Formats: sequence, structure tokens, C-alpha cells
Amino acid sequence: MPHIVIEYSANIRDRIALEQLIERLHTTAIGTGVFPLGGTRTRAAERAHYRIADGHPDNGFVHVTMRVGHGRDAGTKMRAAQTVFEALCEHLAPLFEAAPLGISFEVQELDPVLNFKKNNLHDYVSARQMGRERP
Repeated sequence: MPHIVIEYSANIRDRIALEQLIERLHTTAIGTGVFPLGGTRTRAAERAHYRIADGHPDNGFVHVTMRVGHGRDAGTKMRAAQTVFEALCEHLAPLFEAAPLGISFEVQELDPVLNFKKNNLHDYVSARQMGRERP
């Protein structure tokens, strides 16, 4: 973990440099040193149906949810979250300066019991780091 989910209003699709945003948040999260490479997933979902504030068609939003595994102390989660949120805001700064935009970010800690996973990505990542294609 983390799993980073970027939701954004369809009206800003061409103004957020989505691929770069995905890459930036992904690498920033890994760069905190808190999260393992093999557990990090970043994805985006455009929202076509929404109403923001007064409903003006120029209003846009970007909301990021970062779901993290259970067990990290509050200070560690706060430092990692602040770092990722700052990267998000820096990336969106040109749009924020030019248009009405709501930027929000939240961390959700997954339940330690009701969270199921099956993952061999860590093995593949380790193998690639050692120059092999397969574990």
C-alpha cells in the first residue's frame, strides 16, 4: 500500500496533465520511504456527473484518496500525507491560479482484519531490480 485514487471532474480533463499527475503522486509516495514499491498503486477516475458549489460549469475538482495499510503511527501517516498533498497542490497550481478548483486529499487506513490481498508484485519488482524478469 498505498493505493492512490485520483478523482477529477470531466471539465478539467485537458488541463491537469493526468499522466504526469499519476506519475508524480506515485513517485512522491514511494519517495517518502513509508511505502513499498511493490505495494503502491496509483489510478485515476474521471467523474462525468457532478455538481460543484454553485453549479457554474467552470468549477472543477480533484479529490485524492490514499488508502494505506494498518499499523503506521499517526505522525508517519501525517508526514507521508502532507508530502503527497504538497505534490498534488504543486502540480495543480497553474490550474488553481486560472480557474475555480477544489483540491482535496484524504488518507484512509484499511481495516487490519477485513482487508484481503493476493500479491506477487513484490517478488517481480525484486527480481527486476536484480536484472531478472521473473522471481
